[in-house]
Amino acid sequence: MQRTRCLTAALMTLTLGTLAGCGDEESPAERPAAQERPSVDVMLKLAEGLSAGSASLTETEGGVEVRADVRGLEPGFHGFHVHEAGVCDPEARKDGERAPFSSAMGHLAADGSDHGEHAGDLPTLLVRKDGTAILTFVTDRLRLADVRDQDGSALMVHAMRDNQANIPERYKSEGKAGPDAETLDTGDAGDRVACGVIKP
Repeated sequence: MQRTRCLTAALMTLTLGTLAGCGDEESPAERPAAQERPSVDVMLKLAEGLSAGSASLTETEGGVEVRADVRGLEPGFHGFHVHEAGVCDPEARKDGERAPFSSAMGHLAADGSDHGEHAGDLPTLLVRKDGTAILTFVTDRLRLADVRDQDGSALMVHAMRDNQANIPERYKSEGKAGPDAETLDTGDAGDRVACGVIKP
């Protein structure tokens, strides 16, 4: 009998303690809403005006998370960069000839830095046989404030693979060892086939 009374008392104490603890917790309505991370969405378009998919850039503690979901591209590897001006003009001209998206200028980069060190140098896209590619990564080379400056910037997909500044010692330009200006500026990624404006 004594044992039963002790068990009952213990259970009552445990129950009251549990209820008291529950009363101290915030209800879901009282909890502060989780703050959303700053983010920007980018619509990619081909030079012909067709959609080439989309991407998003989201501020994180470690830098900027980029999520790309592209389509309508040739299978294989494609250079992928942030360019310094937010102008994606498919009718832009360079040296008197049509050069789609040349209006976006060069890679987002500090003055004097070569390709491979640019803030806008991103991992290469691998496009599947169906013309689609999905890529997610975090870069600590830039922040949203860098790409959303006064004139914005642009996400660019190139026609060819990016050499990622991997220049063999046997490479020569004009008879001299070393990369030429095109390689130093662009990584030999070729024409610009898809572009998306990142607004200021």
